[in-house]
Amino acid sequence: MRRRRAPKREVLPDPKYNSKLVSKFMNIVMLEGKKSVAEKIVYGAFEQLKKKAQKDDALDVFQKAIENARPKVELKPRRVGGATYQIPIEVDVERGTTIALRWLRDFARAKKGRPMEEKLSDEIMQAYQNQGSAIKKKQDTHKMAEANRAFAHFKW
Repeated sequence: MRRRRAPKREVLPDPKYNSKLVSKFMNIVMLEGKKSVAEKIVYGAFEQLKKKAQKDDALDVFQKAIENARPKVELKPRRVGGATYQIPIEVDVERGTTIALRWLRDFARAKKGRPMEEKLSDEIMQAYQNQGSAIKKKQDTHKMAEANRAFAHFKW
């Protein structure tokens, strides 16, 4: 029998934009507990977003980018009689948001030769315009889920 589930921790909104989403993104970008460094990176990326998007509010651009990159389904491996099947499972909004944030971070980190702020703002801007690596990953995930729809009855 499994133990109880860990309680969900409430994330406090960030001081500048008063947004829980930005705060969550900061925590995802953060390495080795260095929150102030993550804060500089995220806020720097948002400043660059303002310039690139020619909008006065970078938060709108960020939220739209997350909306575009959020997957609706994900694949979970499940062992059935010696074979492992990729089973498509619908994703709730909160988990989808977390996955999208993680994808943005990972693809920004994978690019080389520029400061993290620049790479992050580029990745967010591309997601806002419905292109880029995070959007491609979402489309690939959805394609795989569609291809494996025959195994959906294994989700129990």
